[in-house]
Amino acid sequence: MDRASIIGLILGITAIIGGNMVEGGKFDTILQPTAALVVFGGTLGATLLSFPFRDVANAAVSLRQVFFYRRADPEAIIRDVIRYAGMARKNGLIVLDHEIPKINHSYLAKALKLAVDGTSPNILREILDQENATYEEAHRRIARVYETAGGFAPTIGIVGAVLGLIHVMENLSDPSKLGAGIAVAFVATIYGVGSANLFILPIAKKLILALNRDLALREMMIEAVLGIQAGINPHYLEERLRVFVEKQ
Repeated sequence: MDRASIIGLILGITAIIGGNMVEGGKFDTILQPTAALVVFGGTLGATLLSFPFRDVANAAVSLRQVFFYRRADPEAIIRDVIRYAGMARKNGLIVLDHEIPKINHSYLAKALKLAVDGTSPNILREILDQENATYEEAHRRIARVYETAGGFAPTIGIVGAVLGLIHVMENLSDPSKLGAGIAVAFVATIYGVGSANLFILPIAKKLILALNRDLALREMMIEAVLGIQAGINPHYLEERLRVFVEKQ
């Protein structure tokens, strides 16, 4: 569980609701189904129009890793790599063929499999770099879905506010209906600006942060496997890999 994400979300929502209640407002005043329909429905529609459905669906699935992010342990990977390096220096790369099925991280397993199969260092790096580029582009598209939705939400909130004011103007002769129209107008703005800045845009930033960490870890794995393939001393290889841990 990512405590920072959960605490941040709860704190942001609590601060707004609490601030409203401190000033004498009621919780019910910011619950407007009409405003929610306009803002969230309009934002979702604009986002679906901007991206393929598959990207939007992947973005929805990615919410899980924002709040429950399973991150590989770089220290554990370094310990395993150093052990593999020692085994390879002593008995050759082929001895690692029995270790590959035990590796939990699929990217490291693939890189080590390429090395054991005799792939040249240049081709090995080219293959893994291309896979990283594809992985990065796919995940940056997911983050862009949230960035785009975060840009739409405040504008759709303004649309909701204008619709509420139109409703007010249409019912100037009936004072009993003015309050509802004004409430929708202001609450729609709150929904648009609040959802963008408290939820949607922070999610995009969190996804980018997680992606950068994954890419740094993958780069470390490439260096590790190339080092094993070159027969580098395990102690020297460990020092090289720890530079990547500092980046994460």
